[in-house]
Amino acid sequence: MNNRAIVCIDDCQIILTSIKSQLKSNFGNKYVYEFANSAEEGIEIIDELMQDGVSILVIVSDQLMPGMKGDEFLIKIHDKYPEIVKILLTGQADREAIERAVNQANLHKLISKPWHENELVNAISSGFEKFNL
Repeated sequence: MNNRAIVCIDDCQIILTSIKSQLKSNFGNKYVYEFANSAEEGIEIIDELMQDGVSILVIVSDQLMPGMKGDEFLIKIHDKYPEIVKILLTGQADREAIERAVNQANLHKLISKPWHENELVNAISSGFEKFNL
């Protein structure tokens, strides 16, 4: 089993399906891909993967989700797993939320919706550089 993962969180299933397709077409089966519809579900998946010895390389998260916002989610993840590269993919992030994500979660990239596939792939690929991949 592959022991490196990319985790994506968005409350819109169409977005997750699109991201999954783009990841598979660009990175093939090199990585485990996990998807969550909420920040809470994302935290559960991340904790389970880490307990199973899977290295999570990159998290791509939406900002506006029910329950916990993306910046809050990324800050929580950063506090627990600071080595994970974090990308915020959003159509509606206020300046304060972005600043919090940058300062408190070491945000790697901010990508606006609608995004271009190469923009997402480049952001993820540049995040891999941290791991010398």
